[in-house]
This record gives sequence, structure tokens and C-alpha cells, in this order.
Amino acid sequence: MGELVLSWGTQTDARALNADGPDDDAVAAYVAKYVTKGTDETGAGTDHKVTTRDEIDTAPVSRHVRTLMHTCWRLGNLPEYAPLRLRTWTHTLGYRGHILTKSRAYSTTYAALRAERAHHLGHTDIPDAITDAHWRFIGSGHTPGAALIAAGVAADLAENQEEVRSQRGAHGR
Repeated sequence: MGELVLSWGTQTDARALNADGPDDDAVAAYVAKYVTKGTDETGAGTDHKVTTRDEIDTAPVSRHVRTLMHTCWRLGNLPEYAPLRLRTWTHTLGYRGHILTKSRAYSTTYAALRAERAHHLGHTDIPDAITDAHWRFIGSGHTPGAALIAAGVAADLAENQEEVRSQRGAHGR
């Protein structure tokens, strides 16, 4: 189908690797730097799947993220990228997982981290620790009282904007 040209911009951070590869601390520092940099600069796309190109244009994301989503959508239509299912994952910029997800093969478990923390604090166990493994959705949005307050604030803002418009009209601005 042809070749793709990739470029990384003018700033690069190229480092030589020794025969054994970088040590674990160097890898962790590198990943932490670019993961936090990446999530801060691009956001994570949207929290719902995109089913049409038009949805990208109305997504509440930055222009940069919108461009990444459009690129993902366009590449997702190319046969050579069909196995990646990029259109399905456009909302996450083509990534099918969460950028901060841990891997047991390379990382550790939360249980091991809790045990290490307890050991560090001088506890062999934490008797008062409660682990709730069952979550349930209980709702979203404003409570009824907060919704009334929000509606009142919106009405006040609209009234203030109308007053400004009428003052500008009266003064010929």
C-alpha cells in the first residue's frame, strides 16, 4: 500500500541503551515522565465511543485531541490497520486500554503494594483496612438542591448578559 512517514518534531530525547537494556528505575522514570506529560497535554479523548466522524467535531476536547481523533478515524478506514480497530477506539485515541493500567508481568499487584506500605509503616497487617470489591453506580449530575442553585445561577448570568447588551445598545456601542 505504500510507506508511512513518521516524524517526532524538533525536540528528541534519544539515549543509547547498553547491551542489558535500561534498569527498572530508568524505565519507570521514563514511563512516568511521558505518561503524566501525555495525559496532561492531550487528555484522554472522551469517555464514550465515537460512532460517526461528526461526533469528533462536537467532542468537548482540545483542538489537538480532536486532530488525533480525526487521524485515528481516518487510519481506521485503511485495510492495513483493520486489525487495530482504530475507529472503535477513536475515543481513546486508538489505545484500547487505560494509559495508567498496570501490568502484572512488568509491575506488581495492589495487594503487594498494600503489604509493602504496611511493612514500611511498621504494621504486619492493617486490621482496620476495608477492601470493597463491589462497586455500583448510584447516579450522576446535580442533586435536586444543587440543580436549583445551578438553574438560579444560569438565570442570573443570562439576566446580567441581557443587561450588558441593553446598556451597550443604549450607549451606541
